[in-house]
Amino acid sequence: MNNRDYKNCSPGEFYHIYNRGNAKNDIFINDEDFKFFLLRLRQNLFPDEDSNNRIQHLPKGSFSLISYCLMPNHFHFIIKQNSEIPTSKLILKVCTSYSKYFNKKYERVGHVFQDRFKQVHINDNSYLIWLVAYVHQNPKVAGLIKNLKDYPWSSYRDFLGERGDNLCDKEIILSQFKNIKDFESFVEDSYDIIQDKKSLDQFMMD
Repeated sequence: MNNRDYKNCSPGEFYHIYNRGNAKNDIFINDEDFKFFLLRLRQNLFPDEDSNNRIQHLPKGSFSLISYCLMPNHFHFIIKQNSEIPTSKLILKVCTSYSKYFNKKYERVGHVFQDRFKQVHINDNSYLIWLVAYVHQNPKVAGLIKNLKDYPWSSYRDFLGERGDNLCDKEIILSQFKNIKDFESFVEDSYDIIQDKKSLDQFMMD
């Protein structure tokens, strides 16, 4: 199996999913854009919370979002597939809706995202935990902030219990640490390792 093949997905498996703007352009210009993207993601993860009957939702519980980070020109998700519905259904619904919003708002036409999203099968628990740290370290490694807690567009503060958002299924990760402080130390300590290993652009795997 090609671990980047979005067509080959299995229930119970974890995937690192990412995509960036067409020609590496920004896909989030202001806070409203970040919020709209997360709204569409939430509406598809938790259809019972959404009162918009015009949106055709996926069945509740089809996926669990483990962690995420939205950067100005790309995004990262770690997702667990819970049913036979492939991850491509979720990502295409969210990205198609966001593209329509983005093009209308900024009076533009054409693709917002670069090609198909990329997907890597996470077949090892240690790799899963490492990727959660990597996803949360994106804004710091990119030089957007110095303190990870200052970046509002990732799930890091949710993991630390500093924001009461239920978008992510955090316990899958947190249950493997002694406590939240232990998890925080692991993520913070991963910064130097990520810096030494390779740049974010290289890690994005063209």
